[in-house]
Amino acid sequence: MSAAHRRSKRRGRLVVAIAAASGAAYAGIHLTTPSAAASAPPRASLSSRPSATRHRHRSSDPASSTPLRVLSTTPANGAGRVGGAAPISVKFSAVLAQSSARPSIVPSVPGTWRTIGGTTMTFTPAVPFIPESQVTMTIPAGRVGIRARSGATLPKAVVVDFGIEDGSTLRLQQLLSLLDYSPLAWTPVGNAIPATDTIGQVQAAYAPPPGRFSWRQAGWPTELTTLWKQGQYTTFTRGLVMSFQADHGLNVTGVPDAGLWNDMLTSLAEGVVNTGGYNFALADKVPPQTLTIWHDGTVVLHAPANTGIPQSPTPSGIFPVYARYRYYVMHGKNPDGTPYSDPVQYVAYFYDGDAVHYFPRADYGIPQSLGCVELPLAEAAVAWPYLAYGTLVRVVN
Repeated sequence: MSAAHRRSKRRGRLVVAIAAASGAAYAGIHLTTPSAAASAPPRASLSSRPSATRHRHRSSDPASSTPLRVLSTTPANGAGRVGGAAPISVKFSAVLAQSSARPSIVPSVPGTWRTIGGTTMTFTPAVPFIPESQVTMTIPAGRVGIRARSGATLPKAVVVDFGIEDGSTLRLQQLLSLLDYSPLAWTPVGNAIPATDTIGQVQAAYAPPPGRFSWRQAGWPTELTTLWKQGQYTTFTRGLVMSFQADHGLNVTGVPDAGLWNDMLTSLAEGVVNTGGYNFALADKVPPQTLTIWHDGTVVLHAPANTGIPQSPTPSGIFPVYARYRYYVMHGKNPDGTPYSDPVQYVAYFYDGDAVHYFPRADYGIPQSLGCVELPLAEAAVAWPYLAYGTLVRVVN
């Protein structure tokens, strides 16, 4: 297989690793079935108490007249950017039974439930949630749900959804370097966190360790090296994320989410790294127009190209490849309003409807397209494997 291709990766679930690391710690957050509801308090004897006294006693008994209620939750339903290790609490309207069930939390992490002040349940995570997770807490109702000391229960389950805060962009860049998706290597300063230390790796997603970045090869052009911004989520880093997402069967959005973090940490623990290297494409609009492609710091293609005519120019800027087709039919309208339907080959879209692709022309090197970067057939065949998802295409001048 060509070095420009990335081999497919095995996907794992980090939550399995967390479970193995925590052992019985999960028991504290699983839904449990409480014992039968407490029996009602003994009734007073009809002969020993007057009727009025019996009436006052029954009206003050909450077990039969007042259902249990959830007064508040922290985080509140719909909250976002909640700290990955922040405590989760539920405040109830009555003192809880000691053997009461616990709320369930999905995704689950190891931690400890405690009852505070008799009316508040608090869960303290032992391991942070994966960054950008969407968490659902279900507070169970009825006979198998939360129960007050009086025997009262919730009339219906309460569901609370909230989102976990973003992970560190710097740690994201470090992981993409460790997984060989970046043209920069990262070296930790001091003791490195073991790749298989799941708890330490999740904690580092929020508090990255110190270290140094350095370019792996010396042959990269300044049009690429000037794009690198440590700790900033620029198009450079977005392209790396898209490349990882494509390799791991994730939606290629360029936007970090819990699935991305989970798969990165799983790949790190399993030693699964990118073997396809790093690619960069530079389209120069100054005649004679050209497209140059680098692979791991070495030029692998320098070819004449056509960019957009003045009525439909190719935009200047930095764009990651977001869609690819070996064969495709492009539809649209010419500047005069007439429709076109052109079959093309070796297509790599980088901006809106603009792509690098083969298109037959009598000559190349001057503006002739409607915004695309056109190549001769042989050169397009060489370029296409390097224009993988996430590959940066920079259009200059």
